[in-house]
Amino acid sequence: MRAAIQPLSLYCSNSSKLMASSSNSLMWFRKGIRIHDNPALEYAAKGANFLYPVFVIDPHYMEPDPSAFSPGSSRAGLNRIRFLLESLVDLDLNLKKLGSRLLVLHGEPGEVLIRCLEEWNVKKLCFEYDTDPYYQALDARVQNLASAAGIEVFSPVSHTLFNPADIIQKNGGSPPLSYQSFLKLAGEPSWACAPLSTTVSSLPPVGDTGRSDISDVPTIKDLGYEDMAKDDWTPFRGGETEALKRLEESMSNKDWVAKFEKPKGDPSAFLKPATTVLSPYLKFGCLSSRYFYQRIQEIYNNVEGHTSPPVSLVGQLLWREFFYTAAFGTPNFDRMKDNKICKQIPWNDDNELLAAWRDARTGFPWIDAIMVQLRKWGWMHHLARHCVACFLTRGDLFVHWEKGRDVFERLLIDSDWAINNANWLWLSCSSFFYQYNRVYSPITFGKKYDPNGDFIRHFLPVLKDMPKQYIYEPWTAPLSIQKKAKCIIGEDYPKPVVSHDIAIKECRKKMGEAYELNKRLKGLISEEDLENLKKRNTEEDQRQNAQTKRKRQTLNDWIQPQ
Repeated sequence: MRAAIQPLSLYCSNSSKLMASSSNSLMWFRKGIRIHDNPALEYAAKGANFLYPVFVIDPHYMEPDPSAFSPGSSRAGLNRIRFLLESLVDLDLNLKKLGSRLLVLHGEPGEVLIRCLEEWNVKKLCFEYDTDPYYQALDARVQNLASAAGIEVFSPVSHTLFNPADIIQKNGGSPPLSYQSFLKLAGEPSWACAPLSTTVSSLPPVGDTGRSDISDVPTIKDLGYEDMAKDDWTPFRGGETEALKRLEESMSNKDWVAKFEKPKGDPSAFLKPATTVLSPYLKFGCLSSRYFYQRIQEIYNNVEGHTSPPVSLVGQLLWREFFYTAAFGTPNFDRMKDNKICKQIPWNDDNELLAAWRDARTGFPWIDAIMVQLRKWGWMHHLARHCVACFLTRGDLFVHWEKGRDVFERLLIDSDWAINNANWLWLSCSSFFYQYNRVYSPITFGKKYDPNGDFIRHFLPVLKDMPKQYIYEPWTAPLSIQKKAKCIIGEDYPKPVVSHDIAIKECRKKMGEAYELNKRLKGLISEEDLENLKKRNTEEDQRQNAQTKRKRQTLNDWIQPQ
């Protein structure tokens, strides 16, 4: 496991003296953008005469990148940036109700924090513990400087149900790599039966901010972005208020909560999604996962029966915990190379196929409609995510999972470093799940849920008049039908980038060869080994393409009128 800062209170040697003579606290918001169940905020307010609630606009995440494939920064699409800004506006409003306000500063967070600690004579710094590698490095630097200056640092674990480090320690120093083994180790959260602090009556006022350049929460335009057309906005609004409202709506249907079973959701439901859509609120900490857990358990305790992990609603929170723990305890978790739990597979580097998938131009309407939903909404049902991830990697295109991960990381409003990487490892059969022969069909899977193709018609209006018998395979429609539907395949909508029947066989063969190589070399595969296997795959692909062209030409010659 990589070296990590510890989620503990750090006290300087003369802390009792400082606490007695000082009353300035700084609450540093990053995730955990909420008032309810926020131990860091509660501790920051305790015994303080003045409290400085701070959020730093980090150029690492927020600065516009005109070279990116979609509007946004180098790390995040505009929908997620907008969601964050809405969450901050809501936080500011909620703080004002409690006699405080949010202090927004701009710059590299470490430098800004250290400057504020010194200028405001802060003696207590509080922030929620974060397992993401970026924050691990940043927090270690801030903690070291703060502690050296005699400042008490309090960084509790409250973004997750468990402390990942505790689970890893119980497992002998390495993370459990199966869901069931994780459950056995984790047990019940230590706080599960204790009441959480979900209401705050007041907070200490903000002290003198001196010469610091404080601003209100910026708008999209303030950050240098052009605003998007309204039909490209995600329909999900950010903030704790919206999160708690959505939670109440979900919890009000006790029967639905008790009987929730993940595999039975409908990925084509868009007018009323078939899940809670609480994932973006958990990602930003607008909703406490611990509070969510307790609310579900309250319902379980008052119904005759309920589903169980891994398929239950609590089971979904525990999947999140499992992935957080695996990510925290695995060096290089976000890449194939030097990742000891990741199969080494010679994925191709076809940027044209990647762009067709990313830009909804694969010619498979089910896949393309999901990718349009991703770009417009920043969200899609988990089964829809499974379909497009499988299609890009082991199902059809054999493109590297890291490439797909990057697209999701940018466009999802609920993009989470641990969960996004874990899901791509899983769905590409690189780790966790190894049944690569099980593939989501880009044609038949969507039909099971939406035979009329309403989801496709909504997100791909170019196909809105295509008869339902052709909506999932419009290239099979006679030209007269295409003309009547005002959608000529190859002109108004692309032809399929691959033949699914051929591609799936080729992908299975490549996966089988890669798995055999991993087994034979016990995972110790060099770059040369991968290159040799990739070269053989490329040569075979070229032979297959040549044979396909010859067969097509023979067929054309045969049907050519004399």
